[in-house]
Amino acid sequence: MSNAFFFGYGSLVNRFTHGFTPAHGATARGWRRAWRVTPDRELAYLTAIRDPGCEIEGLIAPVPEDGWAALDLREHAYQRLDAAACVTHAAPDVAQLAIYAIAPERLHKPDDDHPVLLSYIDVVIQGYLAEYGPEGAERFFATTTGWEAPVLDDRAAPIYPRAQRLTDDERGFVDRHLDALGSKRIHR
Repeated sequence: MSNAFFFGYGSLVNRFTHGFTPAHGATARGWRRAWRVTPDRELAYLTAIRDPGCEIEGLIAPVPEDGWAALDLREHAYQRLDAAACVTHAAPDVAQLAIYAIAPERLHKPDDDHPVLLSYIDVVIQGYLAEYGPEGAERFFATTTGWEAPVLDDRAAPIYPRAQRLTDDERGFVDRHLDALGSKRIHR
């Protein structure tokens, strides 16, 4: 097994979206999540941004010996950054640990032409509910900025390539939190 790991803080927390095992709970200090747009993508995605007063939960998992290329392709709009000094975890034999983040100079706030996909939010929250329970999913909402972004409701026909089927309880959890944040839903 490889001793190179990645720290996932969005869809990679949902184990149904990847086959990297074994995965371990972890926390990254000095980072916050944000919904942002980059010129490399049409839609808004999560990125990690530096914030010395924040920490975010996620998962770490080993990258197979030849797996960086596949992971880099999945995360193609992001830079792979060293995160060994800021991530705490209980995984044994971690020699290398990376976090993916979009370069700050390439970030833009989402707008009606570049919304966040509801199917993407669903996948992320499903992962946090499974890994950290409702309290952890609530911490996800609290440690993520950009909720003023328009949310494209694509649940009926998901656009997000790793969309998952949610239970009624999971959908209700997402909807209640988005409503409480005043998120604007749009339809196309």
